[in-house]
Amino acid sequence: MKHSMQSNIDHTLIQQLLADAQKDDVQKLVVGAVIYKDNKFLLLERVLSDSMGGFVGIPSGTVETGEDLLTALAREVKEETGLIVTSVLKYLRSFDWTSSSGKKTRHFNFHVEVGGGEIKLSPTEHQAYYWVALSDAAFTTLNISDATKKILKTASQK
Repeated sequence: MKHSMQSNIDHTLIQQLLADAQKDDVQKLVVGAVIYKDNKFLLLERVLSDSMGGFVGIPSGTVETGEDLLTALAREVKEETGLIVTSVLKYLRSFDWTSSSGKKTRHFNFHVEVGGGEIKLSPTEHQAYYWVALSDAAFTTLNISDATKKILKTASQK
């Protein structure tokens, strides 16, 4: 069942992001969703047995071959949190890293709004979730990567 998702993202911007990634020899595309509610961000903690176990980050995942970035974004949010993306507000920024299989990976991050509902984690991927404000002690104490912190700071700037 397809939900209609609002998007403020210009199609040409998406094309540009993909073209740049190709030009930079990026082999794997990942999308991340910044979910911001009541001045707090939704962060998920990876299960210890998984790659990057114990890391805390935003809902994100790999874009499948031929899949549109925003479609992948909505799918990953649904798979990882059970929440439905109702609106993609804006593109934040990307960061690059090397995946466990040695692929150059680009992580595109978008600020999204989600519909209400309970958070249902995928137990094979995440063991906990947190709503964290940038001013919270947890923002410093949780195992959040610097790249993710930058994204959250970008998203919090109006």
